[in-house]
Amino acid sequence: MNPNPLNSNHQKLKVDIEQYLAWLHKLAVPCWIERGLDPQGAAYERLLSNGQADLNCDRRVRVQARQMFVFAAAHKNQWINNGLELIAGLDQYVQRFAKTNNSVIFAHILDKDNQVINQSHDLYDVAFFLLAYGWRYHVFNDLKALDYANKLLLQIDTDLKGQAGGWREGSYTYQYRRQNPHMHLFEAFLTLYSVTKDAKWLAKAGEIFSLFETIFFDSKQQVLLEFFNHDWTPCHDAKGQIIEPGHMFEWVWLLRQYSLLTGTPVDDYCHALYHKGLHYGLDQSSDLILDEVSLSNTKHKQTKRCWPMTEWIKAALAQATYCKKSDQYNYTHDAQIALSSLSKHFLVANTNGSYVDQYGVENQVISDFAPSSTLYHLVMAGLEAKRFIQDKKDVF
Repeated sequence: MNPNPLNSNHQKLKVDIEQYLAWLHKLAVPCWIERGLDPQGAAYERLLSNGQADLNCDRRVRVQARQMFVFAAAHKNQWINNGLELIAGLDQYVQRFAKTNNSVIFAHILDKDNQVINQSHDLYDVAFFLLAYGWRYHVFNDLKALDYANKLLLQIDTDLKGQAGGWREGSYTYQYRRQNPHMHLFEAFLTLYSVTKDAKWLAKAGEIFSLFETIFFDSKQQVLLEFFNHDWTPCHDAKGQIIEPGHMFEWVWLLRQYSLLTGTPVDDYCHALYHKGLHYGLDQSSDLILDEVSLSNTKHKQTKRCWPMTEWIKAALAQATYCKKSDQYNYTHDAQIALSSLSKHFLVANTNGSYVDQYGVENQVISDFAPSSTLYHLVMAGLEAKRFIQDKKDVF
């Protein structure tokens, strides 16, 4: 009797997921605790190819928020037992060095000596602090973090609410509006609703879903647009033709979560985003995902970073879980390919637990340092993969 190829694929995926979770637990998280934190407990911006922290580059404040999420998630999954202590170090850093006036939004960038060099308030930063606060409340019942989240929402609604929907990019002058900060706000709002059941967070997520339906998603081309004019009309220059397949996959995962919470039908959106993301973004020579694609210039950008691979994994698993039964596409096979390719190309740094950042046109390494911010993507993919095999015990 010939073995069932579907069952064989499921078993291979299960093994790959378990190996990936072991890498996160035993190598990645310990590496970033040991090498990625300074003596004050704040996160360095990145590790160099030799595994040492880069002591000479500026620090984005959002990295502190992303590492708060990482340590909360690691604590929740019993990969570490000191998550609250680690988060306290990150929190003290931003409160001490990035605090500006009485704002609950921190300064945007500090230099290597912890001096504020960009005091702007940035919406992308806000999204990740909201996510971090949601996870802190979820894992540790951190009421202070929940209070931070409530105050942060009030401040962006007061200071950054944009015309024609959404929020402004920040407190600075900008040429374009972007979907990306709103996508991460969507993620944070869904997280905060899931852990608090406070309907205001779901209402805010609903505002962004409306932007997705009416602005971000191009129904004619079936893709996610990235850049817009101040009134949310699509840009007519080259920026208006740019898509990022990794973001399209990320929206698949987020839309599935939104549908679970609200009952909103999202199958058509998810199908379009997933398959168009592969159509435009998959480099067949390497099974890697392109960073950016121009709908009008096929040679626009042929680089491939680590993080889009994690979003492909999440999207494939979400589709395998929630898509219509009539959709016979083998999403678990895609998830297995994505996870194997991630491990083969990116989890091969000289230092155990670190990773490679980016490949070039000829599939050669062009960026071998490891941004701290990428660990958020890697851990989130791990959480989704773990949930998938737990929910599919009857299959595996």
